[in-house]
Amino acid sequence: MFLAKLSNIANDINTLLFPHACFGCNDRLIRGEKLLCTVCRHQLPLTDYTFNEENPVDRIFYGRINIKKASSFLHFTDYGIVKNLIHNLKYKNQEHIGAFLGDWYGQLLKENDHLPKIDFVIPVPLHRKRLKKRGYNQTALFAKRLAAHIRSEYLDKVLTKTANTRTQTKKNRLARWYDNKSLYTVTDTEILKNKTILLVDDVITTGATMELCGEALLKIEGTTIFIASIAVVE
Repeated sequence: MFLAKLSNIANDINTLLFPHACFGCNDRLIRGEKLLCTVCRHQLPLTDYTFNEENPVDRIFYGRINIKKASSFLHFTDYGIVKNLIHNLKYKNQEHIGAFLGDWYGQLLKENDHLPKIDFVIPVPLHRKRLKKRGYNQTALFAKRLAAHIRSEYLDKVLTKTANTRTQTKKNRLARWYDNKSLYTVTDTEILKNKTILLVDDVITTGATMELCGEALLKIEGTTIFIASIAVVE
């Protein structure tokens, strides 16, 4: 009796952590499928951007910030599989989606030689109030898995957000709102001196968030910045 109850509890936990419905189409997953069914997995709009050539993500940052290269794993649209994945990742406590996508993209990056040696992988931070409310940074596991695959060190809490606000706006508006105060700050500049950094976010839209984070990092002597995200709105 006790073992049966224990088994039921384990099944409930497993169902909660690893849902048996596809996040793309909501059909039931079959053996061997994880998070997405085989059909939805093959329909994911991969960008094929692996830092190997100029791409639309690079062009978002032209004339704005001195980064080396930018890339994204998926194309984001207002409907479809990618939007479902991101929504569940950010708002439905499905943090493991980040690890799933990070392993996938990390494997692709590992198999090409266009990305140089990265010293640190740093996620775009949440403000402490939003982090407490959500319980996790939706970018963290994606960034951690990238770091593991490209054999870099994941570095958290060295970049912090100083105000609890959305940053997907024009930079000049942010400057007016905060009276030229830095929205993102670095807590330990010494560790980042003369280092190559991969800055990671969930979705790039206007590029404002990455621009502000990158500016904070580029104030440190000798830093080189690469940018990656789960998805990009083009």
